[in-house]
Amino acid sequence: QVRLVESGGGLVQAGGSLRLSCAVSGIIFSINSMAWYRQAPGKQRDLVAGISTGGNTNYADSVKGRLTISRDNAKNTVYLQMNSLKPEDTAVYYCNARSGWLPWGQGTQVTVSS
Repeated sequence: QVRLVESGGGLVQAGGSLRLSCAVSGIIFSINSMAWYRQAPGKQRDLVAGISTGGNTNYADSVKGRLTISRDNAKNTVYLQMNSLKPEDTAVYYCNARSGWLPWGQGTQVTVSS
């Protein structure tokens, strides 16, 4: 059974930091490119950052230089280090395969106050 469990969200002031984690089970994690997505209220779910099986990364323009995606294949976990957070980063954050083919988890809420 495939399962994605996101954690690490919370309430933080603008300029603060958070580190999100996503534990993945039920797939061969190491052969899947992974990604973080986010969905703000009333908006569509958008890709924030992706990481290939070889560790190559890509980011949405709005988060470049502030967010860093990484993975630990030994722990079947993908991370998102979030620095210099802005109120517009407020959203529910989800992880998934880069193509989004896995069943979505519950996400983790990130709220950035101004």
